[in-house]
Amino acid sequence: MSGHSKWHNIQAKKGKADAAKGRIFTKLGREIAVAAKTNPNPETNSKLADIIAKAKAANMPNDNIQRSIKKASGEMNGADYKELTYEGYGVAGSAVIVTTLTDNINRTAGDVRAILGKHGGSMGNTGCVSYNFENKGYIVIERTVELDEDTITEYALEAGADDVVVSDDVYEIYTTPEAFSDVRKYLETKNAELVAAAPKGRRNDEEEDKIKFVQAEVAMIPQNKIELPADKLETFLKMIDALEDHDDVQNVYHNVEIPDDEE
Repeated sequence: MSGHSKWHNIQAKKGKADAAKGRIFTKLGREIAVAAKTNPNPETNSKLADIIAKAKAANMPNDNIQRSIKKASGEMNGADYKELTYEGYGVAGSAVIVTTLTDNINRTAGDVRAILGKHGGSMGNTGCVSYNFENKGYIVIERTVELDEDTITEYALEAGADDVVVSDDVYEIYTTPEAFSDVRKYLETKNAELVAAAPKGRRNDEEEDKIKFVQAEVAMIPQNKIELPADKLETFLKMIDALEDHDDVQNVYHNVEIPDDEE
């Protein structure tokens, strides 16, 4: 199916995640704990189920996930975390959306503003750049010899997805935010069926996933992207790194095209 691939820009983010798994897992753990605070059962808490899927796609160990859920009834009770989103501009008018989870709004707002300013950007008002983004379910599946394009497209459309973009190494599946959970669950069910139907070989291969999730989340996808000259791009990437390194920042979305040689 048609569509502009976002995977090349996501790859850079995944590479950083691999280099800092501890920090990424800490952030995901906090997100899980906050979602589980009112209801720790992912069977009846769809938001928690979606965040768990996001964590699993990031290779977060199940033990870490379960510990985070248990924290919801323990230490999280003493903290009042709020989910806040900031919009602003990077160098050369690039658009940036920063989602945070914080127990100190003044600290987080001040830090985000300072990081943007230090790198030639500025904080904006709510809505100043979000009009250029769409909130979409985004699922990335590893492309393998066993999982062909026709099969994954059929599964995605049966589940209610809007679009499937085929790249050299992955399949990107786009959904509405409302359909994201259903599509994800459908693909998980199909994976279980494929695993059960696969010939049993070596012990280590018996439960190997056939539909391998690389990423699964509801994300802000830019409708249009811009290119920056090399010097501006360097400054912009330093700003993104600084934002993602901040403990209160959960996600950073932007509209800058990242060249392959920068990934």
